[in-house]
Amino acid sequence: MAGAAPRRTKIVATIGPASATPERVRALIDAGMDAARLNLSHGTHDDHSRTAELVRDAKERTGKPVALIGDLQGPKLRVGHLDTPVVLEQGTEVTVVCGDGLKPHNGELEIAPSAIGEVLRPGHEVLIDDGHVRLRVEEMVAGRARCGVVVGGAVTSHKGVNLPGVPIPIPSLTRKDLEDLDFALELGVDYVALSFVRSAADVRDLKALIDQHGSPAHVIAKIEKAEAIDALEDVLTETDAVMVARGDLGVEIGAALVPLLQKRIIRRSLERGKPVITATQMLESMIHHPEPTRAEASDVANAILDGTSAVMLSAETATGEYPIEAVATMDRIARAVEPSLGYRHQIPEATEDPTIGNAMSNAACDIAESLGAAAMLVPTFTGKTASAVARLRPRRPIIGLSHHEWAVRQMALEWGVTPRWIPETANVEDLWDRSLAAARESGLVVDGDTVVITAGTAVNIPGSTNVIKVDVA
Repeated sequence: MAGAAPRRTKIVATIGPASATPERVRALIDAGMDAARLNLSHGTHDDHSRTAELVRDAKERTGKPVALIGDLQGPKLRVGHLDTPVVLEQGTEVTVVCGDGLKPHNGELEIAPSAIGEVLRPGHEVLIDDGHVRLRVEEMVAGRARCGVVVGGAVTSHKGVNLPGVPIPIPSLTRKDLEDLDFALELGVDYVALSFVRSAADVRDLKALIDQHGSPAHVIAKIEKAEAIDALEDVLTETDAVMVARGDLGVEIGAALVPLLQKRIIRRSLERGKPVITATQMLESMIHHPEPTRAEASDVANAILDGTSAVMLSAETATGEYPIEAVATMDRIARAVEPSLGYRHQIPEATEDPTIGNAMSNAACDIAESLGAAAMLVPTFTGKTASAVARLRPRRPIIGLSHHEWAVRQMALEWGVTPRWIPETANVEDLWDRSLAAARESGLVVDGDTVVITAGTAVNIPGSTNVIKVDVA
C-alpha cells in the first residue's frame, strides 16, 4: 500500500547565524522545511557559507531535497548609525539629513542613501520601522528635510525607511547586492530573491547577471512596491517565481489593501504557472511563544486556501525562540487545510494561445483525476513541466523527476511536487522505466498502482513535453 500523501504547500524557513547549528538545521528539515532562506541583508558571507554547508549536510543525512534561497537586500532605505536610540515625540519636529556629503548633528537623523534628497518634497511621508514611526516633510532645504512627527516612538540604528508613493532614483541592484550576488552564485543557491522590484527590467537585469555567471539559479521577484503591482503582468512574464512580501508592501500601500492584493498576486501567478511564496509575520508571535495566535493560524490557512505555493517564516526561525515549533505549526495547519482545496481544472480558450506544455499538463491532470491515479510522474529537464502541472493543483501527488540536481532542489519549492533524482536516460522507454522505479522508491506508489506520466519523446531536451502515458507501477 502506498504511503500517505505528502504535504503539498511548501515551507520556507529563514536561517540566521543564531539558528545555524547542525542539530537545529536537521530538526528544521525533519519538522517540514522545504527551502532555507539566507537573508543577505544581515550576517556575513562567512555566516551564510556555514549555514549553506549545514543545510547541505542535513540534506544528505535526511535524503530530502532542500532549496537554498539567497535573498538580496535591494535598494532599501535605512536610518544611519545612532550611538543611542532617538525617541521622537508626536507633535515635535526632527530634521532628516539626506543630502550628499552631509553629516547629522544635534539630534538629526541620517537616512541613506543620499539620493532620496533629490526626490523628497513637502507633504511626503517618511515611515520608519515598518511605519511604527511616521514623519511628514514640512520643508526641504539643501539636503535637510524638516519633518513633523506624526506618530512618535524610539528610532534605532539601521531601521528600515519607506517613502510611500515616491519613486526612488536608485538602481534595483546596489553595490552590496552585486557583491552578495557573486557570493550567492558561488555558493550555489537555487533561487535569488530580488527585493523592491519595480519593473520587469529589474528582473531581466538580474537574470542576465545570473546567466553570465553560468548559474541555473531562478529569480524570485519580491512584490513589495506599488510600482511592482502596477507592472505585475510584465514582472510575471520575466520572473521564475514571486514572493508576496507583505511587510514593506503593507507600509507602501496600506495594510487594508494587502489581503486582496495577496489573492490577486497568487491567482495571477498560478495562471502563469509560477511558484508564489507568501511571507511576513505569518507566525510572528511564535518568536517568543510556543503557540501561534488564532489569527495567525487563520492567516496561514487563508494563504493556503488562496493557492500559495509556499509559506515563509522570517524572524520566527532566524532569531526566534521556537523555530522548530514554528515550522511544525505550519506543517500541521497545511495538512489540516489542504484536503479542502479544489482541483483547478482549466480548459484553455483559443485566444489564450496555450503552450504545448500547458495543454499537455491540463490533459494529464484531467486523466489522472478521472482515473483516480495514485500519482502523476513528471520527468523534466528544468522543472518547468512540474510547474505547469502544479499550477492546476491536482489532487494526485506529483513526482517531479530530473537528472539535474539543481532542478530537483528547485522543485522542492513547487506546490505538491515530491522531487526525485533519476540518472540521465538515453531514450524514452528508459526514461519511463526509471521514472516508475523512482516513484516506487518514493513510497508514494506501489506495484499495481495506476500512474500517469507526462514527458517528452525527445529526452534530455528542454520544452519537449509531448506525450501522456497511463501505466501501472
